[in-house]
Amino acid sequence: MEDIQAYLSEHKERLINELIDLLKIPSVSADPAFSQDVLDTADAVYKALADAGCDKVEICETEGYPIVYGEKIKDPSLPTVLVYGHYDVQPPDPLNLWNSPPFEPVIQQTEIHPEGAIFARGACDDKGQMYMHVKAFEFMVRQNQLPCNVKFMIEGEEEVGSNSLVEFVRSNREKLSNDIILISDTGMISNEIPSITTGLRGLSYVEVTVTGPNRDLHSGLYGGAVANPINILAKMIASLHDENNHITIPGFYDKVIELSDEERKLMAEAPFDLDAYKKSLDINAVHGEIGYVTNERNAIRPTLDVNGIWGGYTGEGAKTVIPSQAHAKISMRLVPNQDWKEITELFCKHFEAIAPEGVRVSVRPHHGGQGYVTPIDHIGYQAASEAYEKTFGKTPVPQRSGGSIPIVSLFENELNSKTILMGFGLDSDAIHSPNEHFGVWNYLKGIETIPYFYQSFTRLKALEN
Repeated sequence: MEDIQAYLSEHKERLINELIDLLKIPSVSADPAFSQDVLDTADAVYKALADAGCDKVEICETEGYPIVYGEKIKDPSLPTVLVYGHYDVQPPDPLNLWNSPPFEPVIQQTEIHPEGAIFARGACDDKGQMYMHVKAFEFMVRQNQLPCNVKFMIEGEEEVGSNSLVEFVRSNREKLSNDIILISDTGMISNEIPSITTGLRGLSYVEVTVTGPNRDLHSGLYGGAVANPINILAKMIASLHDENNHITIPGFYDKVIELSDEERKLMAEAPFDLDAYKKSLDINAVHGEIGYVTNERNAIRPTLDVNGIWGGYTGEGAKTVIPSQAHAKISMRLVPNQDWKEITELFCKHFEAIAPEGVRVSVRPHHGGQGYVTPIDHIGYQAASEAYEKTFGKTPVPQRSGGSIPIVSLFENELNSKTILMGFGLDSDAIHSPNEHFGVWNYLKGIETIPYFYQSFTRLKALEN
């Protein structure tokens, strides 16, 4: 791409400041207290797409938060790339663990990001990575180097399950028709070793409640005579894994496809420093399913984790009660071929079956999604690989991710399109955690690399036809 380096050099300060302004808006979709902020962010994305050069931009109302759609159709005979991203962010809690306020972005140097990183909620997930695409598009339009058609679909409910997106996609297949879908909501191995995500795990997310007595009880008068819901819940949760950290739900592994020794060997060639991994997390040992190494446990194996647990008295001082209820939120990351609805049903049946007498158990499913794999021989992957080779000077490593983007399988089913996952974040960027950040170098590298994808995909598509 001609002049991309000069463009980045000339506009660097503006590109960074625009992202910072976007990060200042607390678009927390999970908390109704921030509903106006989420709507304000949709307006900001609308303006950004219009300013970048879209010929048509609209805010599409849904039953939840709106979807911002934009397009530039250069020539209907040319390929069309659909860019997906999200403008909502995770809640910033716990606030006391942030080194700076989560919605007051600051740029700080780190060992991994000597050029500086932007610290703010949503910096990497996904405002920073979504905005890379807007700015890459801006470059191509302003420099008259856009080789194909582009559509944008930026939603505001990804962090709460993308419920409105499902109906939007199903009702707008023609509007969203495309030749390839491009997403940057993933990461890469390191700034020195680029990688492209080829697989995502699915997700089943549930909330469980254990109910005992009809009110909180005095633990002296009733302790030892009445089932304590917190004690019971803890035992039930503990029973969901055996001594080998294998999930004990009957039928849970029935559709899990074991990777061949050859595939596992290829995965093992990706650089990974176990000591550095432990050091970055401040742990003295890793943990997981026996028979698999860390990079397999967090990518190709299903998991079950408690995301939150509460009940009884948790305020200052002491209050000796047996609580009436105990609650937990549990997520299961699933591998391709595991159906999230089937797994949710298996969990519900099992959890209800292991409840002892004296308590009542209820399970409330929240949301979920299927796993996904992109073949490395697909022209979309090949175009992405060529793009990374141009800007990084080396061939990227194909890598499966432990994370989930449930809507990717929806896109394939409803739009008949493959998705290419070009992430520029790092594992150390603390997404979903306090002190989330995104390297300035990574942000600009994404803007530099994305136009090469358009160029390569357009060329390869023409050869394919």
